[in-house]
Amino acid sequence: MATKKVGSAGRFGCRYGKRVRRMVAKVESSSRAFHVCPQCKAPKLKRANAGLWSCTKCGVKIAGGAYAPSTRRR
Repeated sequence: MATKKVGSAGRFGCRYGKRVRRMVAKVESSSRAFHVCPQCKAPKLKRANAGLWSCTKCGVKIAGGAYAPSTRRR
């Protein structure tokens, strides 16, 4: 069950606190969204598994971060 305010984190109900639920909802919505493919530049990159991303247009598969195709460099 999702709610308007916290989205997918609504399944936690009133547990774990407001801040944690919002952070979880933000990460989940970002990981489930389409991202820009580095090869064909189309916004068709989807998460296949943790760290694996595949483009639905050109079929390229890349390794990246668990929740985003690329991670911050330090």
